Amino acid sequence: MATPAHIDSLRDRAGSLKAPELLEWLTGTFGDRVAFATSLGPEDQVLTDMLASRAPAMKVFTLDTGRLFPETYDLLDRTSTRYGVDIHGYFPDAADVEKLVRSGGVNSFRQSVEARKRCCAVRKVAPLRRALADLDVWVCGLRAEQSQTRQDLSAVEWDEANGLIKVSPLFDWTESDVWRYIREHDVPDNPLHDEGFRSIGCQPCTRATLPGEDERAGRWWWESLEHKECGLHRRGGDRR
Repeated sequence: MATPAHIDSLRDRAGSLKAPELLEWLTGTFGDRVAFATSLGPEDQVLTDMLASRAPAMKVFTLDTGRLFPETYDLLDRTSTRYGVDIHGYFPDAADVEKLVRSGGVNSFRQSVEARKRCCAVRKVAPLRRALADLDVWVCGLRAEQSQTRQDLSAVEWDEANGLIKVSPLFDWTESDVWRYIREHDVPDNPLHDEGFRSIGCQPCTRATLPGEDERAGRWWWESLEHKECGLHRRGGDRR
């Protein structure tokens, strides 16, 4: 079982390996106790491409909130077909969604930051906890450059909320690095990116970004920048 005591040794290993090598090492070391969480974003598509060639045995899952863009569902299908990978979907509990909608309406997330977090908790955080229940390590596509809430991101961190290790192989990549890889390796991507959507989540909560805006400015755009997390990547004492 992974513990916070393993972090330093994993950081040393991560620091000596490039992203594809790290994915291969994680699979060989943790076997079925490690999995990759994809939201089908550009970073996650890069990691999926790397996994296909270097660590095809790693489990891959996604969180289906029930409110994703049609283009995202299409990309999910194209990605699964392209790489021959079974991307397991985790869904929110139907009874929890019904309770959420009955108490505040179908778009209650617009009422306040707290209401939006309740929606994220039901549609994303609870399914994630089920997905991580039997794991020691989860891999994700976070990058330090993505937003001000992630500037101090490390490649390997202890996920206090879920009690396991979180690894971000692309933590020090730039947005340009990601898109260069996508172009060079012909990686499938979401056509909404061509329409100015740099970060894509649920359809009602995502818009295209404007010139000069933060990369994640289109997520929950009616809130201030310091609130732009959904609870999946709560770090340390952070209560976002």
